[in-house]
Amino acid sequence: MRSALERSGGAWSLSPYRGCELGCRYCAARGAHRRLGLDAGAGFDSAVVVRPDIGRRLRAELASRWDGEHVSVGLGGDCYQRAEEVYRLMPQVVAALREAGAPFTVFTKSPLVLRDADLLAGAPGAGVVVSIAFVDEQVRRWAEPGAPSAQKRLELVAELGERGVACGVAMAPVLPLVTDSADQLAATVRRVAGAGAVSVEPRVLRLPRGAREWYLAWLGERHPRLVERYGELYAQGADAEEGYVRAVTAQVLQLAARYGLGAERPEQPLPLALPGHRQLPLL
Repeated sequence: MRSALERSGGAWSLSPYRGCELGCRYCAARGAHRRLGLDAGAGFDSAVVVRPDIGRRLRAELASRWDGEHVSVGLGGDCYQRAEEVYRLMPQVVAALREAGAPFTVFTKSPLVLRDADLLAGAPGAGVVVSIAFVDEQVRRWAEPGAPSAQKRLELVAELGERGVACGVAMAPVLPLVTDSADQLAATVRRVAGAGAVSVEPRVLRLPRGAREWYLAWLGERHPRLVERYGELYAQGADAEEGYVRAVTAQVLQLAARYGLGAERPEQPLPLALPGHRQLPLL
């Protein structure tokens, strides 16, 4: 983890923190944690790796190896989690990206991003994406135990817009057979549109190694009847069966159009739906 900028799948990203105190059961970043030899389970939630020199490293790398492309910030752990209140790394990151003229998107669930709203509003090509995967508070308490409620995140979307920061929503991840019913998808898109988001980007749950074991253990406790179905849906690896992803994607795109939302974030798109299935209740 010596470099500030990381290159994966042809895209640039950086994460001031590795691990995340929000404790989302589904977080795909657990897989990257595992590849670094770190605990992808409870350790991901409780032993967050802080990168205090990331501002200095980022400036040097933007000058030497960055190629002018978009940078995603916070994919390895929420960059405005509680640790940021102490370490204040994000103002350094935003300043370095702004000075380099780099287009970038900050991914977060935390209202702490409002602290830096003026910095973000003054950065050309900058945007924020707030993750709101679903608006069911009962599911949120179990799947995202340390995260703010969906209502607080919707209020965050509205306030960022009022303060001049382009704000989209990542409807991510859609949890197969848990949060993918037509009613749940429609409720989420409707409330996202009502909050004034400029875009919505749906993503179906990914289960890379590290994340897969942790999520399926939780699923076995909450929805034991679904474990076998997940084995079938994710039989090919980290991604759900392609037909399922296309179906869910198509449904969210239709909902986005109905509610007047752009179907992509301030840089790049994606969509979602599952016909003919019955969603199971929480146990």
